[in-house]
Amino acid sequence: MAQQEKEQKEPGKKSYRTADEKREDYLGSSKTQSEWKERVLQIRRVTKVVKGGKKLSFRAVVVVGNGKGMVGVGVGKSNEVIGAIQKAIIEGRKSLIQVPIFKKSIPHPILSKAGAGKILLKPAAEGTGLIAGGSARSVLELSGIENILCKSLGSDSPLNIARATIKALSELRRFKDVANARGLTIEQMLN
Repeated sequence: MAQQEKEQKEPGKKSYRTADEKREDYLGSSKTQSEWKERVLQIRRVTKVVKGGKKLSFRAVVVVGNGKGMVGVGVGKSNEVIGAIQKAIIEGRKSLIQVPIFKKSIPHPILSKAGAGKILLKPAAEGTGLIAGGSARSVLELSGIENILCKSLGSDSPLNIARATIKALSELRRFKDVANARGLTIEQMLN
């Protein structure tokens, strides 16, 4: 509605819309749209050598999250880019994990490795922001974490870093769970 009102007020100006706005118009109203957000990390053209020569296809790496503690990474391959992205989104939604968020950050520091990708995550004070780069930043943003320090130590492959970040987030433990395992209350454990 607001878009149409702007167009009516300024008929001579051309309106520019983002890809998300165009997709919302194509798929329907944004109010009926789900809370899940997808972000494409990488699209690669890959080849497979077969008897007749080389067979070309595309591989897409996508992060799916709701910004409220749920995030997943998916990889899809297809002969077309759109098909690869759709398959990656479906796989990402199947591999969702729950992230324990404590004061808009993480409960404790953690170092994790997946393949050759190695990542270090440290909790940060309120107002620090998201200090991370590459695919780790996308994973952390879509999980809903707002204050964190992150450093990639191993491979710079987007898929390895995304998987290492997901693994680190899945290995995080809440204070309540640790206190229960030790047979203490949270107050006793923190003092």
